[in-house]
Amino acid sequence: MPSQMDDVDFMNRALELAGRGQGSTSPNPMVGAVVVKAGRIVGEGYHEAVGRAHAEVNAIETAGRRAAGATLYVTLEPCNHTGRTPPCTEAILAAGIRRLVVAMADPNPHVRGGGIDILRKQGVEVTTGVQENRARRLNEAYFKYITTGLPHVVVKCAATLDGWIATHSGDSKWVSGQRSREYVHRLRHAMDAILVGIETVETDDPQLTVRLEDVEGIHPRRIILDTHLRIAGNARVLQLRDGVDTVVVTGSSVSEDRRKKIAGTGVRVLAAPVKNDRIDLNALMPLLGRMQITSLLIEGGGAVIASALHDRVVDKIMFFYAPKILGGDDGVPICRGAGPDAMKDCVPVSELKVHRFGEDVMIEGYVDRSAPRIE
Repeated sequence: MPSQMDDVDFMNRALELAGRGQGSTSPNPMVGAVVVKAGRIVGEGYHEAVGRAHAEVNAIETAGRRAAGATLYVTLEPCNHTGRTPPCTEAILAAGIRRLVVAMADPNPHVRGGGIDILRKQGVEVTTGVQENRARRLNEAYFKYITTGLPHVVVKCAATLDGWIATHSGDSKWVSGQRSREYVHRLRHAMDAILVGIETVETDDPQLTVRLEDVEGIHPRRIILDTHLRIAGNARVLQLRDGVDTVVVTGSSVSEDRRKKIAGTGVRVLAAPVKNDRIDLNALMPLLGRMQITSLLIEGGGAVIASALHDRVVDKIMFFYAPKILGGDDGVPICRGAGPDAMKDCVPVSELKVHRFGEDVMIEGYVDRSAPRIE
C-alpha cells in the first residue's frame, strides 16, 4: 500500500502532465494520469486536446499489461458517460486497475460522483482528495464554467510603479520588459478569448494573437467592446484569417447596415445590452458562456478594466509593474473613471502571489466578487 507521501508525489506528477494540455482542451478540463505498480511509474498520459483520448486511456495504453493490479492516479474523476470518447471507467475496469487515486470529483453536476461510484461498486479501491486544492486551481476556468455557465475572467495590465499604463499621448510600448511580454503570450495561449475596448484598437491597432516560437495551436477568440460600432474597417484585428473568430460587441441601437459592413469572414458582430453608454459586462458574460468561452483575458485600457472591476465580473488579476516612474499626473491610469468614496469600499483582492519576470514584478490575486459594486 503506497504511503500518503507516495500518493502526493504521484499525484503531483499527474498534475504536471495535466498542465501540458493547457490551451488545447477547452471546453474540457486539463487532466493527467499516472499508472504505478510496485512503487514505480509504468504508464503516463494526459488529455492532449478536445476530442482526443482522455488521460486515463493514454496512461493505461502506455502501461499495457503492467496496468493489471496497478494503481491509477488521475487529477479528475474518471468519466462514466459517452461523449466524444467512450467512458474512462470501462478502460479502467478492462485494464484490471486495482486502486484509483483521484484529486477531486468532477464538478459537473450532471456527472459528479458517477465514475467513482461505479468503480467502487466493481471492487476498485478509491481514494479521493489528494492534492485537491492544486487540482482545483489548475482547472479553475473549467470549474467556474461548468457550474455557472460563465467564463473565468482574468484582468491583466502592465503599469509603471506609479500606476500608469500609458503616457498622455497613449504610448504604451513598452511599459513592461521582454520576459513579461512573453509570459503574456503564454497566458493568451491558455485562454479561450481575449477582450479589449475600442480605444485600445484605435490607439494600438493590435492583432491580439499568440506569438511564441515554441508553441503551436489555436489563437484565442478576440472580443472587441465597441458600443457605437466605430471600429475602422481596416483595423488589423479585422483582417486576420487564422480560423479564429473576432467578435465585435456593440449596442443594439447600431444600424443593421453598419453591422453588415463590419461583419464578414471571421468577424462577427454581437449585440449586447448597454449600461451608462458602455457594454453591460454582466449581461455580456452569459452570452460569451453560450459561445463555450470558459476563460477570458481582459487586456483592455483603463475604462474597460474599471468597468470589469465595477461590474464584479473579474475573478483574478495579474498586474505587471515595471521599474519605471512616469512622474506626472497626465498619463493613462490602470482604472479610469469614478471610484468609491471610502477605502473600505475598494475591491478586495486575496491569495496574493508575487512573481518576477526579469526586472518586472507581477502581482497575482483573486477578486472578491461578492463585494458591493461601485455605482
